Amino acid sequence: MKEKNNCRSEKLILSNSQPLNPYIQLESPAHRLDSRIKLSLVFVYILTINLIPHAVWVVFPILFSVNLSLAVVSGIGIKKLLKRSLWVLPFVIAVFPLLFSIRGNTWFEITLLGFSFTASWEGLERLLSIVLKAWFSIQAAIILVSTTKFEGILKGLRWMKIPKLLVAVIGLMWRYLFVLVAEAKRLLVARSSRSSDLPDFHSGGSMIWRAQVTGYMAGNLLLRSIERSDRVYMAMLSRGYDGEVRMDNDRVLSRKEIHILLIGILICVCLFVLSLYFGGAF
Repeated sequence: MKEKNNCRSEKLILSNSQPLNPYIQLESPAHRLDSRIKLSLVFVYILTINLIPHAVWVVFPILFSVNLSLAVVSGIGIKKLLKRSLWVLPFVIAVFPLLFSIRGNTWFEITLLGFSFTASWEGLERLLSIVLKAWFSIQAAIILVSTTKFEGILKGLRWMKIPKLLVAVIGLMWRYLFVLVAEAKRLLVARSSRSSDLPDFHSGGSMIWRAQVTGYMAGNLLLRSIERSDRVYMAMLSRGYDGEVRMDNDRVLSRKEIHILLIGILICVCLFVLSLYFGGAF
């Protein structure tokens, strides 16, 4: 009976991992490229994007074209890339106050609750620049995780000399995220079974009741997570865990891969210099 329950739990975890796993199994040059090269290039590329001065509009179409080209080469597709990157739009709400907090040429004025707010053109430029930079950076990260298995990303992080403890925490967090999702879905199923619709009977309770049940579920999930993490950690210690997750030995990068890395870094440097030129730094 216990084995059947374990098999059922494993199937549930595997079925729930599909929507969370961003990796897309394809055959493309981007998929075949070493994960250390991809992670290094994406890191340099995102750094370049965020170092570009604000309101240098000439460079932004180039960055967008680079992302779309990478999406096509990797086989992800432009449509899927744009769809996955749309979740950056709520970020606009967080940076929206910049429209009124940066002084400059007045765009418009509004009065709300007796307070006057002035929007400036400089604030609009800063707002659009930050949103576009965040959007392009997320697109680059999406291309990375869509073409690289998570184990490859961990190898790349260790190759970049990221502390092994941090890499181990990231790896364990990602692996057990699927387990937490499965636990949460089991709790939701249990709640639904106690709130069945009956003829001529109001089911589910009031909003206050639902809020209380949701709070109990969150607390239950937290306690289960702590208990499971203790069991997992003790099992890891009993198997000789010393703070580092063992991985396959990384092979030496070939000359071709090193050339790809250097060319990618050179392109990023050229983009940065181009942005400085059009930004009036020279």
